[in-house]
Amino acid sequence: MKHLAGPQSELALNGDEILANTENRSPDSKLKLRKFIEWLFFSTFRGATLLNAFALFIIVYFMVANGFEAINISFLTEAPRDSMTKGGILPCIVGTVYLALGAMAFAFPVGIASAIYLNEYAKPGKMLRLIRIGINNLAGVPSVVFGLFGLAFFVTYFKCGVSILAGALTLGAMSLPVIIGTTEEALKSVPNTYREASLGLGATKFQTIFKVVLPCALPGILTGGILGISRAAGETAPIMFTAAVFFTPSLPSSIFDEIMALPYHIYVLATAGTEIEATRPLQYGTALVLITLVLGLNLITIIYRSRLRKKLNI
Repeated sequence: MKHLAGPQSELALNGDEILANTENRSPDSKLKLRKFIEWLFFSTFRGATLLNAFALFIIVYFMVANGFEAINISFLTEAPRDSMTKGGILPCIVGTVYLALGAMAFAFPVGIASAIYLNEYAKPGKMLRLIRIGINNLAGVPSVVFGLFGLAFFVTYFKCGVSILAGALTLGAMSLPVIIGTTEEALKSVPNTYREASLGLGATKFQTIFKVVLPCALPGILTGGILGISRAAGETAPIMFTAAVFFTPSLPSSIFDEIMALPYHIYVLATAGTEIEATRPLQYGTALVLITLVLGLNLITIIYRSRLRKKLNI
């Protein structure tokens, strides 16, 4: 190679040094860029989490600040009176508990059985994909549509009337997509080696599912139950067509009785009451009780799920 002399030689040497320095710094700069992008995304996620937590805190604080003065023994143990401007909400509490537990009594076994079939027995193919698409679409259907379905199917066609049974079945049908989805994901999380080991020891497929797969997937299945209870207890539109009434002074004695419910009671006090402004504390107090009731039902399930996970070492 011909040797370069003079200014051209110095220019070539400087260019080689600059290129060498650039190549040496390139990995560090790329690493810094990746770390910056990672920090940016994680900061966004943390900000979104804090924003949601702040919004929840504001809602709870607003309910407590406006409704705490209405909470007392008589409010929790008496029936409404004087056109619902006085008294308590005991029938509403009992009705909400009945509806939530009734919905889960229907939706939980049906949802689990459906998920077991879809994940363990159904053959992969176009039909299975269509069924899953339909389940996912049902999860996004507005609750008022389920209310109209319950009115036409359970109240009118099966002649259940406006009752606890019709309301619980309607809420259960509305909760099914969530329970099926979470149960199916919980079943998928169980390693296939568990199934293979059970089948290798001579167990049938039915025994493997109920003795091995379901116990391991139960904590995840309970997550679907938590979501289902939360949605069933807080819905207004489905029960206003199928179960809830404006006022009833007595507690229900059978599943065919009409009931009062906390979500519908809030709606009535806020929109159709005789003295809306005078009942503002009762509205906020009822909302606070509803939040506490849903939290209590969820807390019981969460505690049981945590103990189950410790027992199974999951």
